[in-house]
Amino acid sequence: MTQMITNTRDADGVITMTWDMPGRSQNVFNQESMDALDAAIDEAAGDDACVGIIITSAKKAFIAGADLSMLSALTEAGKSADELTATAGGLSTILRKLETCGKPVVAAINGTALGGGYELALACHHRILADHPKIKVGLPEATLGLLPGAGGTQRLPRMIGVQASLGLLMEGKQLRPEKALKAGMVDALAAPDELLAKAKEWILANPEHSKQPWDQKGFSIPGGGMDEGKTLQTLMVANAMFAAKTYGNYPAGKAIMSCLFEGLRTTLDAGLIIETRYMVDLLLDPTAGAMIRTLFLNLTDANKLVRRPEGPEKRVPTKIGVIGAGLMGAGIAYVAAKQGIDVVIIDRDLEKANGAIAYATSKLDKAIARKRSTEEKKAAILARIHPTADYADFDGCQLVIEAVFEDRDIKAKVTQAAEAVIAPDAVFGSNTSTLPITGLAEASSRPENFIGLHFFSPVERMALVEVIRGEKTSDECLAWALDGMQALGKTPIVVNDARGFYTSRVFGTYITEGSEMLAEGIAPALIENAGKASGMPMPPLQLADEVGLGLMYQVGIQTRKDLGDAAPTNASQPILEELVTKHDRTGKRSGRGFYEYSEDGKRLWSGLRDMFAAKADQPTADELIERFLYTQALETARCMDQGILLAAPDADVGAVMGWGFAPWTGGPLSYIDRIGAAEFVRRADELAAAHGDRFAPPPLLRQMAAEGKSFY
Repeated sequence: MTQMITNTRDADGVITMTWDMPGRSQNVFNQESMDALDAAIDEAAGDDACVGIIITSAKKAFIAGADLSMLSALTEAGKSADELTATAGGLSTILRKLETCGKPVVAAINGTALGGGYELALACHHRILADHPKIKVGLPEATLGLLPGAGGTQRLPRMIGVQASLGLLMEGKQLRPEKALKAGMVDALAAPDELLAKAKEWILANPEHSKQPWDQKGFSIPGGGMDEGKTLQTLMVANAMFAAKTYGNYPAGKAIMSCLFEGLRTTLDAGLIIETRYMVDLLLDPTAGAMIRTLFLNLTDANKLVRRPEGPEKRVPTKIGVIGAGLMGAGIAYVAAKQGIDVVIIDRDLEKANGAIAYATSKLDKAIARKRSTEEKKAAILARIHPTADYADFDGCQLVIEAVFEDRDIKAKVTQAAEAVIAPDAVFGSNTSTLPITGLAEASSRPENFIGLHFFSPVERMALVEVIRGEKTSDECLAWALDGMQALGKTPIVVNDARGFYTSRVFGTYITEGSEMLAEGIAPALIENAGKASGMPMPPLQLADEVGLGLMYQVGIQTRKDLGDAAPTNASQPILEELVTKHDRTGKRSGRGFYEYSEDGKRLWSGLRDMFAAKADQPTADELIERFLYTQALETARCMDQGILLAAPDADVGAVMGWGFAPWTGGPLSYIDRIGAAEFVRRADELAAAHGDRFAPPPLLRQMAAEGKSFY
């Protein structure tokens, strides 16, 4: 037997099949491990002395699922449907062999089991889950543009019913032990140190339990099969809701429902064939490949600090300083304290600084109410947050993060006050969304240790941090800043300095394009609907209200002051000026922006009809969707062309995680690759002729089109 999976038979005839993939922190399914599992099943099934099989893991987790590097390779162009069918259906065939091997099989799930790992558990005859709060089980494939392709769409609904399965399959939900038991995803819970004993106990008590319910005569799906009206109605409603929510951008959801509708009307074996067919369809669609690459492979690289300069020794901060106890600063302090880091947070006076304690308390009380934390954990986290009004308390901080108002003078003052106390090699990070870091570093006596750290709000929910390297930022500073972001549990991308950096600059084009459309006389409701249909998390005018029309107006004024005639033309600025100065409409916080806000909800402001006369000939939604995606993709390509972005993966991870750029595309540069550089440039030139130079492709794209190149 290979060391990857080891079979050990005890005196009672129970074989424990232990997974322990060498050289990996987690067990995953790849061709090698699938072959090992196949051989281990044959060995156990052929052992006449074996009375049952326990499958477990020697790793902290059970089985993490498929090796997504292998899946990513499957989505590359050039694979035929037959080739994909042979590969994609391989695990399904092996798991079917497992559940029909003639021996009772128990999954002793000692840790997290996701995707193929949980599908393995589904193919067992009994599932016992270790009762630990950090363990999760689920089928998250839909979040990567795929479906559970090793029986997940067929076994789970046969086990717990169609209605109960839909949310788990369509949304890729991952459940903790208590909820997994309640949902029927596992049969029992056990203390981690009793897991194997409980599994053996079940086998010895159920020696004849070697057939799945769906392989027995008279089986019926819990809650009703596909020929029953209630089940059909559930699927019809789910299909309508999914279509309304996703606008057809995510083929995986439709494929999952098709697997249920077609596969549950027949035998499991036929259902597995149907499932494999739809899995192959998804592998042939560019959506899955782009989502896997960006949301797993590139994201994993970012979390591993792939852009960290080589050389500087790793430095994990144990004490950080935060300047400003507003929403952003308090959020940073809370996140740091949760990660076990001591935080000194300063504001103009102690009362304001104590706002960070109030903020953390509010978040922790909510977590306790939801049983996601305890009073003991709350006390420990709050004890790590130290409010102050004295910069002397920053002594010993290895990292200081400034999170004050977007005003150069204020930022300069707090920079100098902090630098008077902290060590010369401490990293000073400015949390700004637009102001160039090189300019802010002029206030520093040590610009080589000055860097930009652009957090996103709310800090505790938004994982991305845009790390901006100024002209004088050293390699050591960049490396230590990245170490700090990793210690905070954040996903960093690295960009070079420029006004708006990357995320704010490109994100702004989406809102600006909405303003351009308004100025053209396009109906506001059509603009908003097209924005949602493009896959963006929020339509452009509503998003502008969320950001704040007053704030955007002031940023525009500051940009004009800084750059003079060199300031870029922005169609939204005169619109913002009229809304803010003439109509006192400053955004959602004031209850008045592009929308009217009240206790009853929101609606587009009727005054927009007077400001912008609707033209008679309105464009189609598809035309507007294209404009929204192209304008962001083009600005991203310009950032690549100008050296602001260092690599395509950072661009796509930053776009999807930072401002929610249509995840189905994999990001703006993946979107260009999906279309092809030559076709993208051709269409961009047409849009430029019709709508303006903002759609003109940068030299980089023209060169790529001429040479037949792509970003990936």
